[in-house]
Amino acid sequence: MAGVTAIVLAGGPPDDVARLEPGTPNKAFIHVDGVTLLERTLRPLRAARTVERIIVVAPKTADGNPALALADERRDDGDKIRVSLRNGLGGLPPDQIVLVSTSDLPVLTAESVDDFVERAHRLDPDLGYGCLERRVHEASYPEVPHTWARLRDGTFCGGGLIAIKPRVMPELERFIERLGASRKNVFRLASLFGWDMFARFALGRLSIAHAELRASHLLHARVRAIVSPYAETAVNVDRVTDVALAEELLRRTPALE
Repeated sequence: MAGVTAIVLAGGPPDDVARLEPGTPNKAFIHVDGVTLLERTLRPLRAARTVERIIVVAPKTADGNPALALADERRDDGDKIRVSLRNGLGGLPPDQIVLVSTSDLPVLTAESVDDFVERAHRLDPDLGYGCLERRVHEASYPEVPHTWARLRDGTFCGGGLIAIKPRVMPELERFIERLGASRKNVFRLASLFGWDMFARFALGRLSIAHAELRASHLLHARVRAIVSPYAETAVNVDRVTDVALAEELLRRTPALE
């Protein structure tokens, strides 16, 4: 199996987390126990045997940041995450799986990256959404909060890794636009996903297979859930309080340093 290209999304404006260090381009560049979040994400990607090339999508203002030395290329971010993703995917082979990662995964490991990429290649999706089962997460990081979805197969949260073939990006962008236009109207959301999906989800009867089938129909592409057995793929830094929590996790697992 040839190594994949990994895209790390480190774009966007400063948020509350970034304001902990005034002047920081965004939260990817704040320090967690002395090392930037971006570097903590890039280190395991660089060490993973399944990753051949790393592209970081980040603001021009980040040029010169030492963390970027771990990447092969920096590309400009956009005003929306879908624009940043499009910029990252530009020029890549349309039918080859690309690994996409958020830039705020402080306890990510090379082992978890390799496992995710190998699962993606076995499933061979056009779009593979990384997720994690609750019992796996709570066995390792019970103190880390998540938003959980109860499905027929179990209870899951989203992770920080996805797999995508660049050719699906135009259809994905169109869907994201439709989703954004509907997000504040439950009736429009229901018409987008289907009332049966809402009912199944509300009753805890929606299965992964059914969700994959509906998503594949909406995107005109092969969509699959990639369920990781590694809890570190879903530990991220979204809130100011997550910074101290991440530092505690790093002190508890010094091998990650």
